[in-house]
Amino acid sequence: MAGPRYPFHEFFAGSGLAGCGLSPTFCSVWANDISERKAQVYRANFDPSVLHVGDISQVHGSELAPASLSWASFPCQDLSLAGNIDGIYSNRSGLVWQWLRILDEGGDVAPRVVCLENLAGLVSAHGGDDYRHLHAALTKRGYAVGAVLINARRFVPQSRPRVFVIGTRGDIPLGLRAEHPSWAHPQTLAKLGSSLGDFVWWDIPEPSSPKSSLTDIVEMGVPFDRDDVIELIPERHKEKLAASGLDYATGYRRTRGGRQVLELRCDGVAGCLRTPAGGSSRQFLIHRDEYGLHARLLTTREVARLMGAPEDFILPGSYNDGYFAMGDAVVVPVVRYLSEAILSKLVEAAYAV
Repeated sequence: MAGPRYPFHEFFAGSGLAGCGLSPTFCSVWANDISERKAQVYRANFDPSVLHVGDISQVHGSELAPASLSWASFPCQDLSLAGNIDGIYSNRSGLVWQWLRILDEGGDVAPRVVCLENLAGLVSAHGGDDYRHLHAALTKRGYAVGAVLINARRFVPQSRPRVFVIGTRGDIPLGLRAEHPSWAHPQTLAKLGSSLGDFVWWDIPEPSSPKSSLTDIVEMGVPFDRDDVIELIPERHKEKLAASGLDYATGYRRTRGGRQVLELRCDGVAGCLRTPAGGSSRQFLIHRDEYGLHARLLTTREVARLMGAPEDFILPGSYNDGYFAMGDAVVVPVVRYLSEAILSKLVEAAYAV
């Protein structure tokens, strides 16, 4: 299985940012997503021949090219506080079971290393039962499994905590397994892992302090054309921004006490990006200068930068298409960090002759 890069399967591929993060060490040999809207972005940036657009329920594991890693960023809506919290057996987030079916159909040649990505709600909703069921399903199939929770803030100026469930059917190299929780196992996850006798405490180095701030992703020369929303900012948020000394902040519209407000984040970090399902799901950029406050929506290039996408990453289509492709993706440098720190090492061990 070894070569210049390891082959991997890319489930729920979306715009392909997971593959972008894995690309130095892994090469996608098969990708799948149901959204043609996201597929346009994928084809514009990656090998279109590997992408198969359609319902995952119609995919058969025996038809897939051999791979050493299976990556699955399965739907998060039913694990999100913004969703219905229907859980891992729902119509959308429950598609993870289709992924498991495909693994089973791969038989002996199914990837020996897996990584699933989702919201922090995977380990907190329903008392942790969603994760427990997934963990049990993977261990039943012979994988040694654990999870880590990483906030993208460690790499980019966006607060975006995500859970990564990692499993292997090979040996675990020395230095990758600890006896106790670490920085990547905050309290909820540490408590959940401790309740499972076979939970793997993945031991990966703690990233250095983030070096980027919101100012670094601003696309200069773009007009601030939405000053009409400034009146929605509560006075205490204006005072907080002034006290911060920062030139830029981001904000989401919220309904509080029956009226709409624009709540700011004033720590040099953007809030977690979301898909633009409605007006309140788009994030505003606020600029403070000697003349006062000014507002506009984040540009698609700024959104791409918040996701750590390369500067030459192509975002075809409308503003909403680009925002949609990025807001529902995974942060590139987080994936790259996991690839270098653990996934590549697990694959090397799993396929060692």
